[in-house]
Amino acid sequence: MYRTPLWRSDVWLALLVTLVVLTLGACGGDDGGEGGEASGAEGKFDRVVEIEGGRGLYVRCTGSGSPTVVMEAGDEGDSVQYINVEGAVSEKTRTCVYDRAGLGKSDPAPPAPRQLPDLVGDLEKLLDSAEIPGPYVLVGTSGGGYIVAGYAVEHPDRVASMVLVETPAPWLIADPPPAVVKYTDPDRPGNIEHRDFLQVEKDAWEARRQIEDIPMRVISADYPASFINEEPNLEARKELRHNVELQKGWLDASPQAKQIVVHSGHEVQHEEPEVIIEAIVDVLREARAKPS
Repeated sequence: MYRTPLWRSDVWLALLVTLVVLTLGACGGDDGGEGGEASGAEGKFDRVVEIEGGRGLYVRCTGSGSPTVVMEAGDEGDSVQYINVEGAVSEKTRTCVYDRAGLGKSDPAPPAPRQLPDLVGDLEKLLDSAEIPGPYVLVGTSGGGYIVAGYAVEHPDRVASMVLVETPAPWLIADPPPAVVKYTDPDRPGNIEHRDFLQVEKDAWEARRQIEDIPMRVISADYPASFINEEPNLEARKELRHNVELQKGWLDASPQAKQIVVHSGHEVQHEEPEVIIEAIVDVLREARAKPS
């Protein structure tokens, strides 16, 4: 079965046609608790860390080496999203995943609307509070891609390379339907991240050309014709035909950016995790080969 993004599945396959919200929140995971090492610099690190402002964010690090791979989950997805990727990457270098505010084992999100600087700021504070050293290889899936792109703009000296996995072109480059605007409202009760989704996407996209010249991969899904041409919601599904072409816009972020096309659904981390692993290993190798 081909699965589309969490809130985007509602956009493409429900909101535009039936206005029925399908919630596919990715939650759960192991009971890592608050144990672990005092620092995220080495050894197994699995705990809730208090960041500046007194809130707690859950983070888990395994493996050793540099640069450190930091993985950012998609919209409303927590650290469990990378369960099929994390282990293999940690055999190559230090690897960290975390739960954003309002998700998984982390504290609830601050009041809405949360914008790109708020989300990037939480990642900054977490890396500092947990003493997770850079430089970083940033990996962002779906809506998480906007956050790592925003971090790369703010901290070019700390980012060695980057991988975006199925991070679509933003809605606000077009005219989003009223149902999409309503569903992505940061004040909507079901928006547990309190995120202003549309503005976050637009801001990260518009700033992408400010990212430094770094090794980068853009993994994009070329949805099969059997899925696009399938009833119900045929008209909404047809919009997915442009997914690969629109994501080429991310290639403007770095002259070293390359697009990788997969022939699966949106959730590449579950359907083709080996593609993500290979992309991370490639940009890690390229980052290590750069003269210091």
